[in-house]
Amino acid sequence: MTDIIIIGGGLAGLFNAILLNRAGYKVLLIERKTYPFHRVCGEYISNEVIPFLKKIDIDLEELDISHINRLQITAVSGKSFSQKLDLGGFGLSRYTFDHYLYKKASAEGVQFLLNTKVENVTFKQDIFEVNLGNQTLTAPLVIGSFGKRSNLDQKLNRNFFYKRSPYLAVKFHIKTDFPTDLIQLNNYKNGYCGISKVDGNRWCMCYLAHRNDLRQYGNLPELEQNVIRKNPFLNKVFEEAEFLLDKPEVINEISFEKKQPVEQHILMCGDTAGMIAPLCGNGMTMAIHSAKILSEKIIGFYQPHQFSAGKRSMLEQAYTTAWNQNFAARLWSGRQMQKLFGRNTATDLTLKALNYLPKVADFLISKTHGQPFD
Repeated sequence: MTDIIIIGGGLAGLFNAILLNRAGYKVLLIERKTYPFHRVCGEYISNEVIPFLKKIDIDLEELDISHINRLQITAVSGKSFSQKLDLGGFGLSRYTFDHYLYKKASAEGVQFLLNTKVENVTFKQDIFEVNLGNQTLTAPLVIGSFGKRSNLDQKLNRNFFYKRSPYLAVKFHIKTDFPTDLIQLNNYKNGYCGISKVDGNRWCMCYLAHRNDLRQYGNLPELEQNVIRKNPFLNKVFEEAEFLLDKPEVINEISFEKKQPVEQHILMCGDTAGMIAPLCGNGMTMAIHSAKILSEKIIGFYQPHQFSAGKRSMLEQAYTTAWNQNFAARLWSGRQMQKLFGRNTATDLTLKALNYLPKVADFLISKTHGQPFD
């Protein structure tokens, strides 16, 4: 038995592992892939995380991040809106960042099971059983950080899993002549595409599209040609960029439905607890912040070999309250803002309004960002 099992080795899982290991817990992290690997992600992080990263000895400059302080939103019509980002952010690929955190966590004593799939999780007599198919592991606490959508969500009978989502997400790394300090959000029918620089001489291009459009055109290149590249800003990028990955990373059924931060006593973290609309570009930030919040609550309520049902209930309630206080409004705002885009007429009207009322843009941006934390 270990003290804590973490399922999923993305940002939320890795940050929980590092923080809880440093607090003296025996931590095992299970990841179905082997580092380093790519993930579907916009790869933009708000600067609100910087004080926290400095505090826990993560040196961003050694990761060759890009510094981003400008936003541009574009439409199929050629209209655009530009705004300086007061807080700003930075670009960093998941390939680089996750691998860096994995090496740090491993060096500090976190135990890993890589290339391992969790088949099911059950809670019996105040202990979790984590089934790996060929063996079963046990622990008093389990953290779920297995991403946007997983077979485990179905096994746990989570409500959002049964509300079919029409969206798919696709990510490329490209080399292109594009400003290094700009994040550009390009709209088209039923979706949008973000472009911004990450580490090294490469840019992340990640788009959201509707499955009906994919069905209509049959494959991604045809979808891109007939829908996505109707935006002239995107068409220029597609024409001029060098595509660096052998094939794009793809996820189907991206869901923005409300989720619960605790399910069947599993403490959910990052996208597993709730996913912000990619248009708002803050999923990585929320994963990091949610890991900080969860690890602090665990440290406050959980002492191995002295953990009662009452303490578990207090921990779950404290974490749920903190999650909602920090993220519920941000997720709601993201869902509402997404409705303003992805439809050509609505996008044009929104951009026209934002150009006349830049203070409104500041307000909307603030609603999808938090304050710096340490």
